[in-house]
Amino acid sequence: MNKEDLIKLKSAFLIIGVGLIVAIVIMTKVFPQLMKIPQLSRDIKSQLQQLDDDKRRLADEKKKLETPAVEEEDNQLYKAFFESSTAGLSSEAVLGLEFEEILQEMRKNKIKARSIKYDYNPQDDSFVSGGGGQFQVCKVSMEMIGKYTEFKNFLRDLYAHQHFLEISKVEIAPYAKDKRILLINLQIKIYAKNS
Repeated sequence: MNKEDLIKLKSAFLIIGVGLIVAIVIMTKVFPQLMKIPQLSRDIKSQLQQLDDDKRRLADEKKKLETPAVEEEDNQLYKAFFESSTAGLSSEAVLGLEFEEILQEMRKNKIKARSIKYDYNPQDDSFVSGGGGQFQVCKVSMEMIGKYTEFKNFLRDLYAHQHFLEISKVEIAPYAKDKRILLINLQIKIYAKNS
């Protein structure tokens, strides 16, 4: 063998050796990574499915959270009538007990009353005319003074009142000397069920 053939043979062995080393590196480093691709693909699909399930559960939980608000609002529509535990009281006395709670709400919210007029069992009320004497009704017309936030809180408390009542009319006008103060005409109907 001549020198040139020997150099070519050495070069070939060197190329084959480098090729084997590259092949071994590929087999030990790259090939295992390539083998992980199907598993990673399955993991991604599984996690995407889990994400979709979590999104559905979150949407269901949001609906559940919204539902009690609707149910609570419905419960507000069906409040119990005030009933006095003391039998034999006049309409004024029974309804006066209920009106006392409203007066307490006025005091709590710093609303001042200028005048209050009472109309017991008005004939134009459907509970009086169609209730067969089961209900006592008082239409209360009040002229009041208060600040906006105080009146807002008072109305909120009236709406949340535990017994059935009707807010029939609300008129608001600012006081001429101080616009922060409201002159309020409020008409409510208080109901009590005869025991």
